[in-house]
Amino acid sequence: MADARIEFLAESPAALFVTGARATGKTTTARRHAATVIQLDNAEEAAAVRADPDAVLRDLEPPVLLDEWQFVPEVLSAVKRAVDTDRSPGRFILSGSVRSGRDPALWPGTGRLLGVTMHPMTVREQLGTIGVEFLDLLRAGVDIRLPADPPDLRGYVELALRGGFPEAILEGEPARRDAWLNGYLSHMLSRDPSTLGASPDSARLGRFFSAYALNSAGLATDATLNSAAAINHRTGTAYTQLLSDLGVIAEMPPWHSNRLARLVKGRKRLVADAGLWAAAVGVDIATVMSSGDLLGRLLETFAINQLRAETVLMTRSPQLCHLRAADGRREVDLIADFGARGIVAVEIKATTAPDADDARHLTWLRDELGPRFAAGAVLHVGRRKYRLSDQIDAIPICALWA
Repeated sequence: MADARIEFLAESPAALFVTGARATGKTTTARRHAATVIQLDNAEEAAAVRADPDAVLRDLEPPVLLDEWQFVPEVLSAVKRAVDTDRSPGRFILSGSVRSGRDPALWPGTGRLLGVTMHPMTVREQLGTIGVEFLDLLRAGVDIRLPADPPDLRGYVELALRGGFPEAILEGEPARRDAWLNGYLSHMLSRDPSTLGASPDSARLGRFFSAYALNSAGLATDATLNSAAAINHRTGTAYTQLLSDLGVIAEMPPWHSNRLARLVKGRKRLVADAGLWAAAVGVDIATVMSSGDLLGRLLETFAINQLRAETVLMTRSPQLCHLRAADGRREVDLIADFGARGIVAVEIKATTAPDADDARHLTWLRDELGPRFAAGAVLHVGRRKYRLSDQIDAIPICALWA
């Protein structure tokens, strides 16, 4: 999916800015679209660019990939000047670690950089399935197809625990895959922060990430996470920003409407890859299958990440949010807000045959919003798709990659 997005945006004179968590395939993907590659984590190449970035960029055959740009952040100013001078499309691609949008190093690129965020691979990408994004189909009322052989519950758990990091998937054997994910987790906690200029206590950061993972797909407060990791609020805030910048967590904002009062304002916490979640929590298939809480968190983390990965690459992507009433009586796992084009609401259930009771919060939201409600779905682990109520369907999770 990232390839199609890069090809589309390359028609603009702005430079492309490919970011994402480590090992999501940023460099491999960006290389496919470049005629010249400058590896800025190579000391020799970095020294030349650092000495005179404008001259170096001027003499290279486009498209030029500046990989690991954060090692020479001053190259951004040179790209800005090059784009301002020559408006030819598709001249520069920058790839590297996720950095906070507040980082002063990014300011020179404002208006000259178009972002492409790469997530771990979705199941759809792993299968090579081409199609229209699920949420768009749902919003438009188009018939949604299913794979010929949908997985059972255990099959969904296996898919989720495999995760989406290309190298982990290529390991094939579950034991080797788990070893890769554990190594990734260890490296992420001890070494990756240095790429962002941070040097946290890896033990405390590890405790915080474990607490975060245990609360994935939930609304744990800052105080809950900080207490579990035995850190103060300031450190917890810094760790949350760091993990977000590393691309390994995501936080869905609460959805608000003037028509609905007393909605919870807390963010929904998500580990950005279900395989990494398993490594942080320390679970396997048997453990997940024997715990309703773990099963629910895994399936919701897995399904929402599938949707997050596809929506960031859409030309007119919705804002993804969650909804929960302050009294806890109403909750919707995911709200896709398309603005004037309507609202799509999704619930995710670890059941094979959801009924009207499983859709009661969607029915309530539909009745509250009226014409603004475009569609609702209860994603489940069964094999059939069927209508639950007007505008609300029960749909197997595997429809996300069919």
